[in-house]
Amino acid sequence: MSKINQIALCGLLFAVVLAPPAFAGKGDSKVIIVNKSNWAIHEMYFSPTDDDEWGEDQLGDHTIETGDQFTLTGVPCDSWDVKVVDEDGDECVVSDVALCADNDKWVIKDSDLLACQAASE
Repeated sequence: MSKINQIALCGLLFAVVLAPPAFAGKGDSKVIIVNKSNWAIHEMYFSPTDDDEWGEDQLGDHTIETGDQFTLTGVPCDSWDVKVVDEDGDECVVSDVALCADNDKWVIKDSDLLACQAASE
């Protein structure tokens, strides 16, 4: 299975160190996104689980490399659909990701991405 196929329509990738534009300044809460997958993440978008509209790219000019982490600040406690885009431009949507402030951590693994792909086939 090619790398592109493994990433396409799979999700959950975050990490590095800077407040993303959409959540910045909305409080002191933070969620740490840890990328333990084999793929670098170049873009990350959030949408409320009951909505089909994606917000802005949370990573901006940053990339979450394998083994890196990224801190999002001002994240409201909620469940989100998360779309990630890898180094090849492959998109993966992960539904109903529970993210809550106050130093929560979200770890993205290969199994998350592969499960996303399997669900889309």
